Amino acid sequence: MPQPLDAALTEVRALLLDPALTRAVAAGRRRGRRPTVERAELRPVRLKAGPRMQITTSDGARPYTRNLASGPEAAAAIDELLAEPFGNWHVETADATLQLRVTKSGEAQVHRAATSRPAATPTGNDRTKEYLLDPGDPIFAEIGGSAAKRRQVDAFLRALAATLPDELTGPLRVVDLGCGNAYLTFAAYRYLSGRGLDVQLIGVDVREDQRRRNTELAQRLGWADQVSFVAGTIADAVVDPAPDLVLALHACDTATDEALARAVRWEARWVLAAPCCHHDLAKQLRAHPAPTPYDLLTRQGILRERFADVLTDALRAGLLRVHGYRAEVVEFVDSQHTPRNLLIRARHTGVEATEPQRAEYRELVEQWQVTPRLATLLATDGEPTDRQPATPGRHLGDG
Repeated sequence: MPQPLDAALTEVRALLLDPALTRAVAAGRRRGRRPTVERAELRPVRLKAGPRMQITTSDGARPYTRNLASGPEAAAAIDELLAEPFGNWHVETADATLQLRVTKSGEAQVHRAATSRPAATPTGNDRTKEYLLDPGDPIFAEIGGSAAKRRQVDAFLRALAATLPDELTGPLRVVDLGCGNAYLTFAAYRYLSGRGLDVQLIGVDVREDQRRRNTELAQRLGWADQVSFVAGTIADAVVDPAPDLVLALHACDTATDEALARAVRWEARWVLAAPCCHHDLAKQLRAHPAPTPYDLLTRQGILRERFADVLTDALRAGLLRVHGYRAEVVEFVDSQHTPRNLLIRARHTGVEATEPQRAEYRELVEQWQVTPRLATLLATDGEPTDRQPATPGRHLGDG
């Protein structure tokens, strides 16, 4: 039931100042008003100088982070944020979660819930780690997966949580390309549906036996109407309607390029792809001498392979930027769990790349005499072009 906004923001303020605060996000805008920043995230951190309130704001182009001392300094900054006309607040403490949405009439719609206490897993220095999806969650009794795989999936979900706007509404169409045993597929559905989103998720894998296995699992979990599977290659599998969100976890070598190419063809709104091996450019680097003065980078085999990894993902990010995406390459899980721990995370902006950005990409390719597989795929007329233009605001919220 709606309640006065001032009273709801007073409750939010108390939670933000509570020592038990773990994370808070403000985003969106109220009807007819726009905040001075696009998004704000607050979380307590412990620095050498002592505990601080870390506030990160974004104007849509770059983040700005401040670490403020507890007390009047942090309280003043919090009051400034509460005065901004944000449309949504999401606040988590050790004991409770509060979600506030400002209605069109200027009232507050508030949802409160007790914070679930996920299982804690000891780490090397006896600290505990909280999980977005508890490794002991009942779904793992059905889908299986090693402890390492569960940690990878949880880390991927954290990256997904950081990518999607908190004010996102549904329905949300998702595809997991190269899903294999569908650990990520099922975990992503569990997480996204837990956020209250109306999710339709399709898993794609080339093997028919995997499709049958995963379909049976979806039926046992009672999710067959929301989670389905198709057998086919990443490049050619029929996915209809086209997705808003594309996932790909450790698709081998150029399979990651195929996943990125389909996402671009679909104009998917978000893309998260964790590459696996990088053989294609490593082979091309062996075929050509390195440009001066970089011969030392590729003379040794192990260094050439590692450089090929970096070059491949840098060019992938550059190509996504050329095609209207804001892309970044981040570490999504600790390397002790998997050496393939980088994630290409991209958001479709539709902003045309500048000529200097295009030139930056071209010069890097020409200097190293390589042809990225992703560039070839995006230049091929035969690639799927089954993206149907979405009616603005029809499928998703303003996030």
